[in-house]
Amino acid sequence: MEKARLYPMKKVDIIVSGERLPFVRDLLSKVQVTGYTIIPNVTGMGHSGFYEGNLIFNENSSLALLMTVVREDKVELILEGLTPLFERYSGIMYVSDVGVSRQDHFIHGNPEAEGP
Repeated sequence: MEKARLYPMKKVDIIVSGERLPFVRDLLSKVQVTGYTIIPNVTGMGHSGFYEGNLIFNENSSLALLMTVVREDKVELILEGLTPLFERYSGIMYVSDVGVSRQDHFIHGNPEAEGP
């Protein structure tokens, strides 16, 4: 039995309005991100003050948090793709170091060929 191991990756959190989610999802598809989680109706305190995630009309009118885990080389591509969005609309991207136990779930192709 092989010893358990964690592989270094980057966790990317993106907060945007629900109506901007299709743009972010398309970008992640182009960058070949293998998966993500979306949490709708986000509430919190930020640069513009307190934002309460009320579903006034539909999920497009509230903020959403999209989380993904990627190799470090994809972070810059995601940031470059989001820059035009952030220049016109509110939103933010956070990046943090994480370790994953199942590296093959986060990369295309052979994980050993791409290294840890």
